[in-house]
Amino acid sequence: MAPSKPAKYPCSAFVRQQLTCSPVKDIPDSVTAALSSLFSRNFKHGETVAVAVGSRGIDKINFVVYHCVRYLEKMGLKPFIIPAMGSHGGATAEGQRKVLEKLGIAGSEIGVPVFPDMETESIGKLPCGLNIHISKRALLADHVVVINRIKPHTKFRAEIESGLSKMLTIGLGKAEGAAAFHNFAVRHGFGIIEEAAGIVLKNIRLLFGLALLEDGYGNLSKIEAVPPSALIGREKELLKDARKMIGSIPFDSLDLLIVDLFGKDISGIGMDSNITGRHRDIVGDFYVSPHAKRIFVRDLSPGSDGNGNGIGLADITTTRLVNSLDMEKTYANAIAAISPEKAAIPVHFDTDRKCLDACAKTLGLDSMKNARVVRIKSTKSLEHIQVSKALEPEIESNQDIKRVSPWEPFKFDENDNLLPFPSPDFFLVNGANFL
Repeated sequence: MAPSKPAKYPCSAFVRQQLTCSPVKDIPDSVTAALSSLFSRNFKHGETVAVAVGSRGIDKINFVVYHCVRYLEKMGLKPFIIPAMGSHGGATAEGQRKVLEKLGIAGSEIGVPVFPDMETESIGKLPCGLNIHISKRALLADHVVVINRIKPHTKFRAEIESGLSKMLTIGLGKAEGAAAFHNFAVRHGFGIIEEAAGIVLKNIRLLFGLALLEDGYGNLSKIEAVPPSALIGREKELLKDARKMIGSIPFDSLDLLIVDLFGKDISGIGMDSNITGRHRDIVGDFYVSPHAKRIFVRDLSPGSDGNGNGIGLADITTTRLVNSLDMEKTYANAIAAISPEKAAIPVHFDTDRKCLDACAKTLGLDSMKNARVVRIKSTKSLEHIQVSKALEPEIESNQDIKRVSPWEPFKFDENDNLLPFPSPDFFLVNGANFL
């Protein structure tokens, strides 16, 4: 790009939006209450239970797993942990063990063995021809438990999206099963999850599914044990509840969306398409609110462990993010999900200012003075967001949004990078001056 004058950017301010807030107050009591309401029989002492976990970014997941395991032990059962995460962790046993460790679900912390082996068996076939693979370790156990968050998926829309059924059919299928499932979904759609879950439930000894919901702040909000006989129907209802609680960007028709942190610990594709409004995929694209013309992603989250799957949904990024990518992990994830486009590297520059200048030149605006700009820390952190002054009328007319800082120019450090988001303490101390 030829040298040119840096663009002038509009003044901005931080705002706070009111989101759904209903955190679980006591995890041990909530887990115990959920499981106590389900069990009415004794088990043969020492029967084994494969506890399947693996989704990243779930609030307090390690505590939920810990107390679930303790409860199973009190019932006289012998639980152990297995990853149920398809091809994540580079599609290797050691990689999946490390993913669990970073979630706080190591054998030493939970107090039971972890078996991350990747072997599967085919347990049946759908009419469309898909062979359903399931972890051998799960099939050998006397019982199976799956623990997962229920939420809208980033890739598709259906009555069942991300949750217990997906973990049963794709997560427990390991790398081989996940790849086969995604391949068939291109032709038959992800509605086959429900059909496949029915077959899995007939072939494994599922004790229960532990469904987790989060509120708009990302707090663990609900823990519900679901028996196998009710799992599919109940998951459909819980997905409706989850959809009502999810946060959002409360503005539409944006010129520019800036995302500070991107990664697998935030969303399966780095930034949740339910929040950004943008998705490109062989099974179907969508472009919905906030309808951002350009998306600029600044940094890869440390918790992503180098996996940059989803970065292809950004228009512009930084060279520092690109240099932090583990392409082996990124490619393995993207290919297993039949989404190589999501691993494509966007246009990138050394500094935030150069990235923003590139955005400014490709928006079709005469100037940036009245540009509609929103900056978020991540798609999981939506309470405080930075907005340009063009959005002031919409802030003033929305009782759920309050300004918590003055209008002032975007601030850069000595390296021409945007200053970090203020700490939560900043908003607590200074926010009241602007309410």
